[in-house]
Amino acid sequence: MVQDDAWRKELETERAMKNDFMSRHPESPFVSGRVPFHELVYFPPDPSYRVTATLERVSPPAEAYLRTNRDNQAVMRYLGDLSFLLQGQVLALRLYHAGEGVGTAVFVPFRDATSGRESYGAGRYVTLELNEQDVYEVDFNRAFNPYCAYTDDYECAFPPAENDLPVAIRAGEKVWAVERNPRSPSAVVLARRPGAAARAKASARAAVPRRPTGAAGRTRRRSARTAPRGRRGSGPRPASSPSRRSGPASRGSAGRPAGSRTSRRPSRRSRRTSRR
Repeated sequence: MVQDDAWRKELETERAMKNDFMSRHPESPFVSGRVPFHELVYFPPDPSYRVTATLERVSPPAEAYLRTNRDNQAVMRYLGDLSFLLQGQVLALRLYHAGEGVGTAVFVPFRDATSGRESYGAGRYVTLELNEQDVYEVDFNRAFNPYCAYTDDYECAFPPAENDLPVAIRAGEKVWAVERNPRSPSAVVLARRPGAAARAKASARAAVPRRPTGAAGRTRRRSARTAPRGRRGSGPRPASSPSRRSGPASRGSAGRPAGSRTSRRPSRRSRRTSRR
């Protein structure tokens, strides 16, 4: 119990320090990208998501390519599989080393049943330090989002299909913003492709209800023709539709600037008067 209390306190301190870093540090993706910041959101601490995992190494380490949010390939070293027991199931996750400059730090990119809903759809990371015993405590309460979850200024690697867990990991960092929560890694890539915004707008327009056709449309038009003259057109006219009496000078939305002068064809009566 005392051990759990110390762990919770340490976890809460880490989260507070990360919020402080994200809100003020020049290297924060929010500060450098000028993204409005609000506090990161987490699942409540849950010690049941702390598991002991054994690394089954591959020899020699294999070169691996992980897809990124910019549809590139991040080159990694695949070290082996971490095997562990969680929620009554034996599970495994691939472990990667990012190459030179990170020392003995390794990371596990993963997705689970909460991805695209409660947690970031493209996946989360857990980091570890390599040891000689190849036995690790994997604490999913420390799972975090890559920087591309907050802004498109950063490139991040997606988990491989082998790291899609069939269970819900309700621990660690949640999704930061609903509007930045893709359903899958592929959705992130597709959203960045040229024309994606135009296609989304076209889909939205297609969802707008159209004028009724067939018998329903004929009935509505027939009732409009047979309506008494005094009632037809009564009531206020929508502001966006120009009045017939307004003339060209007020039809700025029709391509002419409002107030522009226009010439009109003289009427027959005025022509007869001019002949006389």
